[in-house]
Amino acid sequence: MNIYVLMKKTFDTEEKIQVSGGAIEQDGAEFIINPYDEYAVEEAINIRDEHGGEVTVVTVGDEDSEQQLRTALAMGADKATLINIEDDVEDGDQYTTSTILATYLKDQEVDLILAGNVAIDQASGQVGPRVADQLDIPYVTTITGITIDGQQVNIEKDVEGDVEKVQTSLPLLVTCQQGLNEPRYPSLPGIMKAKKKPLEELELDDLDLDEGDVEAKTETTDVFLPPEKEAGKVLEGETDDQVKELVSLLRTEAKVL
Repeated sequence: MNIYVLMKKTFDTEEKIQVSGGAIEQDGAEFIINPYDEYAVEEAINIRDEHGGEVTVVTVGDEDSEQQLRTALAMGADKATLINIEDDVEDGDQYTTSTILATYLKDQEVDLILAGNVAIDQASGQVGPRVADQLDIPYVTTITGITIDGQQVNIEKDVEGDVEKVQTSLPLLVTCQQGLNEPRYPSLPGIMKAKKKPLEELELDDLDLDEGDVEAKTETTDVFLPPEKEAGKVLEGETDDQVKELVSLLRTEAKVL
């Protein structure tokens, strides 16, 4: 089985993020594998171990994205592909990424594609479905369970706190939700093996694409941090007095009454 994982390098939101001039400062920022993509990598490895085949991790990014690909290889993926657009694309969006990935995948023998449900930096959840649409294959989002029997695939999908059961067939793209599995940490032997695993690097020219083919369809006008929360107020006194003060504050300060 030929299994592909779509992976993205994202900011580590557990670390402090600086915003300047309407953009996130990348100098000094910490980058990680998008956490939802880790579920995709883990599930791909589990499916390969059960059904055989090969897991290839693919990302669209820059030279520094190799670090996250090596981490996925250390987790147990077999191969990796970096599509480096650093010198070709100044400002991309979900259309840019999905078009590049779909163009790459059209030349591969694909049985199953896994991606994260969303990326924690933009959280649009668009890339996976867009790729499936361009490849003209079915897709199921926010999965929390998957079993494969030949060409038939049974899926459990998260729907507003409940579970929907879906039956479909390969080839297929799915996006992975928290609860699907528990991603493993790369082991020391895995890290050592990852250094010898194949990592292919491509550019737009290798895919017969140019900047005009992947030009962004949207524009980011501003990026800003949420305002700092003001300290809360503790109401004291008898219950009736607290209620009166609360109503007064809601009317005069919060202006919601």
